[in-house]
Amino acid sequence: MNNPNIRIVSAAEAVQVVKSGDHIHLSSVASAPQCLIKALCDRGDRGELRDVFIHHLHTEGPAPYADPKYEGIFQSSQFFVGSNLRRATQEGYADYIPVFLSETQKLYRCGALPIDVAMIQVSPPDKHGYVSLGTSVDATLAAVECAHTVIAVINKYVPRSFGQAMIRMSEIDIWCEDDTPLIEAPFTAPNEVETAIGKHCAELIEDGACLQMGIGAIPNAVLAQLGGHKNLGIHTEMFADGVLPLVESGVINGMNKVTDPGKMVSTFLMGSQEVYDFIDDNPGVLMMDVGYTNDPHIISQNPNFTAINSALQIDLTGQVCADSIGTKHYSGVGGQIDFIYGSSLSKNGKAIVAMPSKTNKGISKIAPILNPGAGVVTTRAHMHWFVTEHGAVNLYGKTLQERARLVISVAAPEHREELDHAAFERFGPHHTYIKMECGM
Repeated sequence: MNNPNIRIVSAAEAVQVVKSGDHIHLSSVASAPQCLIKALCDRGDRGELRDVFIHHLHTEGPAPYADPKYEGIFQSSQFFVGSNLRRATQEGYADYIPVFLSETQKLYRCGALPIDVAMIQVSPPDKHGYVSLGTSVDATLAAVECAHTVIAVINKYVPRSFGQAMIRMSEIDIWCEDDTPLIEAPFTAPNEVETAIGKHCAELIEDGACLQMGIGAIPNAVLAQLGGHKNLGIHTEMFADGVLPLVESGVINGMNKVTDPGKMVSTFLMGSQEVYDFIDDNPGVLMMDVGYTNDPHIISQNPNFTAINSALQIDLTGQVCADSIGTKHYSGVGGQIDFIYGSSLSKNGKAIVAMPSKTNKGISKIAPILNPGAGVVTTRAHMHWFVTEHGAVNLYGKTLQERARLVISVAAPEHREELDHAAFERFGPHHTYIKMECGM
């Protein structure tokens, strides 16, 4: 790249700024700066660093700094655990910071976490002296604002996205270049169970609703059922390929949104190259700070806001575990509570937790009590709609015993008798009366 205002250095030279004891932020998901990560680990191999803390949200691609051989050299303290660091976290070689996704940026801005070096990927500079954070704004913008040193990797494959993704070149201290294509997430076609869940969720979505949903088979299954809807909007923490056909057909147009009308709003992306191309130079998409996208009070301003989130397990009273399997940490709090709370405050809003009723091994994901050590992400007081392939039930305003009857009604049929017995043991003979009152 020829730009007289930029001095390009190698990744190896760039990471020389890192000192032992430093705290480093990596841009997330598809924008993890792999060339800087490799150069940093090379320094670790040479014994040049000790006690370096690495922070980030979910990242795609290798995470070699969590290898046991770097114990005492690098400590990965993540805001969300992805598949590349799940095993290392469960074995104790990496760690997790429990935090609402909306507050990940606040950790830097309020000083709860120091930030010495921000390592990011950006688009090539434009003629006005700006680069774009592309697919990853989230807490990265806060890291850029707060870090002592910002290292930016210019990558021609980083899309030039708008919103708060645009930052001045003057905010960058060290420049590198790497034209490795961004990592893609393949589209996952929903199976029969996921399609059934998608249909139940779609029935709850009204014309003119503003949507939040994540990545994976269930969001894709929901989106696939919305072709007959009208005037939907997007205000979410992330989106993927499933939204593109609905944008092209005009189903998603944002015309009923109160905040950012006509615009799709997100804080990070993970999808195919088609998604990355879609946001490139697209004024209809705003990539925003996570403190904005996930602010429940911003979310709630949009009427008919419908948030769809997933879970790992739910108990009979509506407590939802979404971040761990027993004591084994699996993912993170993420933005689930941000959007469940925000949508519940929205006029005619709907907060939905959707999941298959059982695991691939046939184990019920609806349990009398959560597994010992399981983290409660969504409390029973936050719960509204719960959806499985067997139906949708609304727990809001229901007693504990009423909730038990409703949750059991959408469990896998082969597990309902066992769950019903557990509810009877928990609540006593009166549970039979509640069952009759609920009309089941």
